[in-house]
Amino acid sequence: MIGIAGGQAKCDWLVDELGFDAAIDYKAQNVRQELRAQASNRVDVFFDNVGGEILDAVLTRLARGARIVICGGVSQYNAEQVRGPANYLALIAARGSMTGMVIFDYADRFPQATAELAGWLQQGRLISREQIVEGGVGAFPETLLSLFAGENTGKLVLAL
Repeated sequence: MIGIAGGQAKCDWLVDELGFDAAIDYKAQNVRQELRAQASNRVDVFFDNVGGEILDAVLTRLARGARIVICGGVSQYNAEQVRGPANYLALIAARGSMTGMVIFDYADRFPQATAELAGWLQQGRLISREQIVEGGVGAFPETLLSLFAGENTGKLVLAL
């Protein structure tokens, strides 16, 4: 399993604490080159919350039958002109699929998921890291912008 994060500290967290096999620092490394090196057997599954250049790089490394799940596109949220994937034709060659996922599609399974996740957390199979920002509603604009700048590690929480 390969993670992609911004900054060495986040990449170290992915590997050392979360158990990823490798991590690519998109701020300091060439993602396409690193994917070639780290995903020599290509990418079978990619869970995307970023879009943009990261998604484009992954599209160039798809294995046959690869699946991409799109859950967000943080790189595009504040863009003046939203950009779609330039390398989408790679899906044809790979016989791959790209599917959108919205959490509310699974609302009927929230109780089951909550119980399973709580158990995994208790067993140490799931690791949670929260960054709590104090300051109440007045700190909201700055806190939100820090999320888009990738300044947090884990879940960003604004204490009210």
